[in-house]
Amino acid sequence: MDYEQIRYEVRDDVAWITLDRPDKLNAWTPRMSEEEADAVTRANDDPTVGAIVLTGSGRGFCAGADMEETFQKRIDGTDPGAGTDRGSGGLPEGLDWVAMVRASKPIVAAVNGAAVGIGLTRILPFDVIVASEKARFGMMFIKVGLVPELASTHYLVQRVGFGRASELSLSGRLIDAEEAGRIGLADFVVPHDELLERAGALARSMGENPPPQLRMTKQLLTENAADTDLTAIQQRESALLRECWKTPEHKEAVAAFQEKRAPRFR
Repeated sequence: MDYEQIRYEVRDDVAWITLDRPDKLNAWTPRMSEEEADAVTRANDDPTVGAIVLTGSGRGFCAGADMEETFQKRIDGTDPGAGTDRGSGGLPEGLDWVAMVRASKPIVAAVNGAAVGIGLTRILPFDVIVASEKARFGMMFIKVGLVPELASTHYLVQRVGFGRASELSLSGRLIDAEEAGRIGLADFVVPHDELLERAGALARSMGENPPPQLRMTKQLLTENAADTDLTAIQQRESALLRECWKTPEHKEAVAAFQEKRAPRFR
């Protein structure tokens, strides 16, 4: 797929996906989603890639949906593209972004500026959110007569708690990076000029681990995070643990430990 609204490159075993509409503060379009999904799939299919980082070009991360290209077209009776009227959360038809992210290699958001609306909701299921001190966050759907999407009413509660999730969603208030870090919306807040270095280092620290076990661990976190049935939770863990015992990655890790060397997983 040719990319028009993102950039893709692999550096030091990390796939970097950069939203690339800086003149629009990387405002979201259906085309951008299709390109992002293609890039994530490309990274997941590349055995040299251990993890993924998503960031934005220019001074914005993603300032929500492009008003003219999405909302106004729909109001005028035109499909913004790719069957978004039939897709999940207004995304292109057939694209389950949340499921893709949760089944992916480790994926980190490096938020360099404003992350608003779908600019925020589509990174809530990511494994880690790293924010520049210049970042801003907003669940501003209520301000444009909409409701949140992409399972954000689940993941936002998980990240910040019910009360704060309610206040952010019902007020549509924009918050700065310091507050985002304090309430748990951002996992790390770093100086702006250190953002990409810190996000890349974090991605590499996860991606250097055995790929099958990374996916299994993400699966367990996804399925067990909101489950209160401790028996079911342990059954899922035990089933995957038994699978791990048979893997070459487990064998290699044990051998490396005994031989006092670094394991080789890729």
